[in-house]
Amino acid sequence: MTEDNDALVQRLLELGALPREATVEYHARLAFRDLIAVRHPDDPYDKDSGTGLGRRLLFQRVPEAKTVKNRLHLDVHAGDGQRAAEVERLTGLGASVLREVKEQGGEWVVMADPEGNEFCVQ
Repeated sequence: MTEDNDALVQRLLELGALPREATVEYHARLAFRDLIAVRHPDDPYDKDSGTGLGRRLLFQRVPEAKTVKNRLHLDVHAGDGQRAAEVERLTGLGASVLREVKEQGGEWVVMADPEGNEFCVQ
């Protein structure tokens, strides 16, 4: 689930530690413009800030363009027998297939999002 950082953003705005232009409205709540996190709904979180204290992924926009290698690599586990359907779904969302890998250690599809960031579907 998406973290709700409204209370933290409000507090930082009140303290003058965050400019208003660094925020956006997301589902009628204030959020950071250049970062968002998702957390597992069953894991604990800090009620004052909304920040997850367990399984959590943080996505943050940075000003630098990608130059060579991904800064992060994601593997998407589609589930038994679901790889082809997941690849088709992701392709429909704008991803592209770079190559299909079949080797002794397993099989997966290497894909790229519309900005060229690579990830694998297993």
